[in-house]
Amino acid sequence: MGKGTLIILEAGDASGKATQTRLLEERLKEAGRSVRRVEFPDYAADSSALVRMYLAGDFGKEADAVSPYAASAFFAVDRYASYQMKWKEYYESGGIVLADRYTTSNMVHQAVKIEDAAEREAYIAWLSDFEYDKLGLPRPDGVIFLDMAPAVSDRLLTARAKAEGRGDIHETDRAYLHRCHEAYRKVAARFGWHRILCSVDDAPRPAEDIAAEVYAAATAVIEGKAT
Repeated sequence: MGKGTLIILEAGDASGKATQTRLLEERLKEAGRSVRRVEFPDYAADSSALVRMYLAGDFGKEADAVSPYAASAFFAVDRYASYQMKWKEYYESGGIVLADRYTTSNMVHQAVKIEDAAEREAYIAWLSDFEYDKLGLPRPDGVIFLDMAPAVSDRLLTARAKAEGRGDIHETDRAYLHRCHEAYRKVAARFGWHRILCSVDDAPRPAEDIAAEVYAAATAVIEGKAT
């Protein structure tokens, strides 16, 4: 049997990625498909130690203080460990893997630290070669971008931070997150990601409406891979 199908859900913070990934997993299983869900960073694993230190501000209190290449290496090692230890065999036997974030997150969250366009292009090329070619991580078959307006995600992020009493160096820098949102739109258009609007008139859309569109997009990727 050929290799499986890897589908990524991408979005800014507080845009509903975890909820939509879970709902997609449930619906695909109800449809009789074999599916496994993974999440990055893998906070429960030892492999995310450097990611946790970075996000806690141990290497600099602002995201821009840490080299995009160094930060990307932290996240890449975490993904490599997850792949090798948790889902490689399943994926290579033909399973469907749903990932809440992936290499595609670094293409946005680290690339926005680089102002020069040529240097930013060089970084994206380096990242692709490092993770997919050098580390051997599978390339996504499809990426679904959940596009939540920054004003809406700001309110949701504030509510979450108040409820949980926390916020990492990305979450607490709203200007940085707004730059990331604009970058997400550009990268999504450039690489042909499936973009789903998650807010209308400064309010979030119902989760079930978004889920229906996510399911349709994921099904198209799965069926396209099978042909």
